[in-house]
Amino acid sequence: MTTSSHSDSSVWTGMVPVDDTALAVTDTGGSGTPVVYLNGSYSTQKAWRQVIADLGPDFRHITYDERARGKSKRSADYSFDAVIRDLDVVLRTRGVDRPLLVGWSYGALLGVLWAARHPDRVAGVVGVDGPFPMGWTEEADLERVRKLFRRLRFVLPLAVPFGLAARMSAAQHAEIQVESHALHAALGPTLGGLTVPVRYVIAQGDHTGDAGGEMDQARASLDPLLVRNPNLQVSARVASNHEKILAKDSPAVAGAVRELAAAVGREVG
Repeated sequence: MTTSSHSDSSVWTGMVPVDDTALAVTDTGGSGTPVVYLNGSYSTQKAWRQVIADLGPDFRHITYDERARGKSKRSADYSFDAVIRDLDVVLRTRGVDRPLLVGWSYGALLGVLWAARHPDRVAGVVGVDGPFPMGWTEEADLERVRKLFRRLRFVLPLAVPFGLAARMSAAQHAEIQVESHALHAALGPTLGGLTVPVRYVIAQGDHTGDAGGEMDQARASLDPLLVRNPNLQVSARVASNHEKILAKDSPAVAGAVRELAAAVGREVG
């Protein structure tokens, strides 16, 4: 493990080895409730700055960049199984026990599937505009995803510094989305049987690559599960869209984290 210097002695930053790569990790330390932040498909830990500022020092904040994102290294494997392993290693390396997992988009999917696999190792999940039990499985829709990234192949490298793309090929970008759609499409039974508390913060409108109300259809697919499983609750519905929610509605996300932390505290106490 490689560490780096920082101005605040309570904050740890460094590179954590996993498989054939290494992840850039930041841990604010302290004795507060540990919160581990899980990024969107191609975003970086920087996306959580405002949420962390809103929550303040009463929480221990752990962020990290996924493979080929931010300051993390490239890899030969960008599969969802690799993402699961990365979270395993970050939690173990930083000695994090039963954290709150706070995920946006792809990260929300990771948080819920992690919680389903390891209900005894997580206190709860905040899902920021996800995950929803709906995904594309028809080949025509998946080809539309691949076509979009082929069209963007010359733009993607320029988007990397802004946390809008990863340091990987257009085809690899697309396959992350294709696998994500398959996982979302099969998510209903998992959400229906989830035994850990989940708080949703839900946005409005479509995002890049979607059209015709597809995101709102996905959000509506959650409604029957909210009735069936009391562990799933909506903390807030906000005005911003999928891509702007962390920047424009960070107080709602922070509020959901506080709400979940209080609920878990009551259950434990």
